[in-house]
Amino acid sequence: MRLGIALALATTAALALPGGASADVAHVVAKGESLTSIAATDGLSVSALAAANGLEPDTELIAGSLLKIPPRGPGAAAVGASRSTSRSLATYIVRRGDTLSGIAARFGLSVSDLAAANGIRPNGVLLADRALIVPRSSGSASEPAVRDSAGSPSGPPYPTPERVTAVQVEQVAVANGVPAPLAAAIAWQESGFNNDFVSNADARGVMQILPGTWGWIQQTMTDGTPLAPASAIDNVRGGVLLLRSLLISTGGDQALAAAAYIQGLTSVRRYGIFPATQVYVNDTLALRQRFGAP
Repeated sequence: MRLGIALALATTAALALPGGASADVAHVVAKGESLTSIAATDGLSVSALAAANGLEPDTELIAGSLLKIPPRGPGAAAVGASRSTSRSLATYIVRRGDTLSGIAARFGLSVSDLAAANGIRPNGVLLADRALIVPRSSGSASEPAVRDSAGSPSGPPYPTPERVTAVQVEQVAVANGVPAPLAAAIAWQESGFNNDFVSNADARGVMQILPGTWGWIQQTMTDGTPLAPASAIDNVRGGVLLLRSLLISTGGDQALAAAAYIQGLTSVRRYGIFPATQVYVNDTLALRQRFGAP
């Protein structure tokens, strides 16, 4: 999610951690899936998958719950070189006035597919602030944002074929009073330091900022020094400014700030941390050590 970033990504692509290490990945259980079917898809034994999640091999899975998919061995790191996989899903937080058909159209899905993924009727009434599982459409998880007649993404920030380094992210963080390892961990989680990454929800750049959130950051956080919409470093700066605001609002609690970055501070305060968000937080806190946190 988020203050305008109401999308919690949970992909089955392993994080390609610095140094070539692989990590457990998160899989959102879809309706009808079982330990057997998921294990087969990921090349695991049922017992290994069950053990990694503290379950019995014959446990019935609940749609929307999260499973850890452990690495399969020495070649597992190569699996996670990209966040774009055939089984990426998202959790979309319903806003007042949303309809199932409108959300389905936004993500390129049929209403029936979206309803089936969430175990609801296609003509059912949606409750504001409910988390919906959004199965990935047939296109790439990094397919480009909607473009205008000139070929540019509609509204800033604009993705560019740039990558930043951990050192660059950390420098921006330090300059803005944000813990450098936390900022680097979030940047890596969000995009792998890739400013050309665009999510299915139209979040863009290194820090995966939605156009609406970008505008809000520009208006309230930049102290009169506007962010350059096509700059990878300014995309980092925008995300860091948002993170600084969240750290202030949570009393410096890095776990809560990370949760609010992905889910939205209002949602975290009202409903607590969603399961998909908790996976994101756990991964972020673990990644900090990769970037120099004690």
